Amino acid sequence: MSVLLSTALEGPVFPIHALHEAELSEFLAERSGSLSRFADLSGFKARAGEVLIVPLTDGQIDQVLFGLGTAPKDGRQADANTYRGLAANLPAGQYRMASTPQASAPAIALAWALGGYGFNRYKSTKTGPKAQLVVTEGVDLAEINAIADACTLAKDMVNTPANDMGPVEIETIARDLAKTHGATISVITGDDLLSQNYPAVHAVGRAADPARAPRMIEIGWGEADHPHICIIGKGVVFDTGGLDMKPSAGMRLMKKDMGGAAHALALAQMIMALGLSVRLSVLVPVVENAISGDAMRPGDVLASRKGLTIEVGNTDAEGRLILADALTRACELEPDLTIDMATLTGAARVALGPQVIPFYTPDDDLAAQIAHAAHLTADPLWRMPLWDGYRPALDSDIADIKNDPDGWAQAGSVTAALFLQRFAPEGAWVHLDIFAWNPRSRPGFPSGGEAQAIRALLAMIKSRYS
Repeated sequence: MSVLLSTALEGPVFPIHALHEAELSEFLAERSGSLSRFADLSGFKARAGEVLIVPLTDGQIDQVLFGLGTAPKDGRQADANTYRGLAANLPAGQYRMASTPQASAPAIALAWALGGYGFNRYKSTKTGPKAQLVVTEGVDLAEINAIADACTLAKDMVNTPANDMGPVEIETIARDLAKTHGATISVITGDDLLSQNYPAVHAVGRAADPARAPRMIEIGWGEADHPHICIIGKGVVFDTGGLDMKPSAGMRLMKKDMGGAAHALALAQMIMALGLSVRLSVLVPVVENAISGDAMRPGDVLASRKGLTIEVGNTDAEGRLILADALTRACELEPDLTIDMATLTGAARVALGPQVIPFYTPDDDLAAQIAHAAHLTADPLWRMPLWDGYRPALDSDIADIKNDPDGWAQAGSVTAALFLQRFAPEGAWVHLDIFAWNPRSRPGFPSGGEAQAIRALLAMIKSRYS
C-alpha cells in the first residue's frame, strides 16, 4: 500500500481539483475558456467519482478534475470514501490535491491508499494502480500506511479460498503478527481443547480433517498497567452448515466466514503497529464446520466453558458456539473493553444491507463513542437493540440455552447478539455482525473481501484511551 503514497517529489506532479457539482461553474469561469469547452465536450459535471484528465497540447497531463457530487448539507464533511476510486482512474505518475473542499488531507490520503487494493494472488498477470499521491506536510504517512496495510491483511484473508486459508494458515498469520510486534501467543489444538476447557470450539470443529483441526489462538501484547482491550474474532474457515447443510448457493461464499478472525487480527495489527497505550488480548477460535461421522448433530447438547449447556437446534448456527467459549475466556481476563466481530447472521444483511454494519452493546456511552468514530472515519456502523422481549426465544426445554431462536422472534441478528451476551464480560462489550464482503464492485470498493468497522473501532479506541 505504501507505494501509492509519497512525500517525495520525482518529476512532474499533476494537480487534482476536487469539486462539488455546484462549484464547477465558478471554477471553470475563473480559468481559460478552453478548459470550460473541454469539460463541456467531455460531459464532465463533477458527479461523484467522475474524473476528467485535462491534457496539454503535447498530450501530457495538465491537470485533473475530480467530481465530488452534491455538496453535503449543514456543513458536514464530504465523504472521504469518494476519493477511493480516484487512483485506479489515473495513469502512472505523481499527483497532488490542489483543492480539497471539506475533507482533510489525511482522510484523502487514506482513501487513496485503500482504493488501490486489488486481490491478484491467483492471477498470472499482476495489475494495480500506479498513480501516486504526494501527501502534504503534516500528514502522518506511517499511521496511514499502518491502517491501510491492516485493511489489506483483512481483505486478503477473506478473499483467499479455504484450501489456502485453513486453521493452520490463520495460526501462521497470528504467529507472524505476534513475532513482528513482540507479542506472546499460545495455541490450543484438537483434543487439547477438551482438556483446556474449550468444549464448544472442539464440538464445532471436530468433524474436520485432522490436518484442519480446531484451535484456540490467544495473543497478548502491551504493558500490564495499560487499559486492557480484548478483541475476539470468529474464525470459521469454511461453513458447510454441518449436518444442517447449506445449499450450494449458500455455501459459495463461506470462505469468508473467518472474516471476524481476519478483522480481529487486522485491528490488533493496527493497534500494535501504532504503539497505542493499551494492553491487548486477542482471542481467535478457528474451526472448519465440516461434515463427517463425528459431526455435531441437531438436538445435541453441548458443554461450554462457562458451564452453561447449549442445545444445538441448528448446526449452521455454529459461529455463536465458538464465540461463547471465547467470550467466557474474555471474562476470565477481566478486560476494560471487549470487542467481538463475526460474520454471524444473514439477518444482519436483511436489516442493514452489505455496507452498513450493525453493532450491539448495552453501554450507551460506548455506543455513542462508536457512532461518533464511525461518522468521523466514514466507516458506517449502526447501533441495534439488545431487545429483552426476544430473550425467551433462546430458552431450551432441556438445556440452559439453545443456539437457534424460536421463529416467532424473527430478528435473527438481534437474537444472535442476545445469545452472545449470555457469555460476555460484565464490563464494556460490543458485538459487531460484520459482512466482510462487497457483493458488487464500485469505485474503490472491488467486489470481494472488504475491511469493515475496524477503522472506526481504531478511532474509538484512540479517543477512549488517549
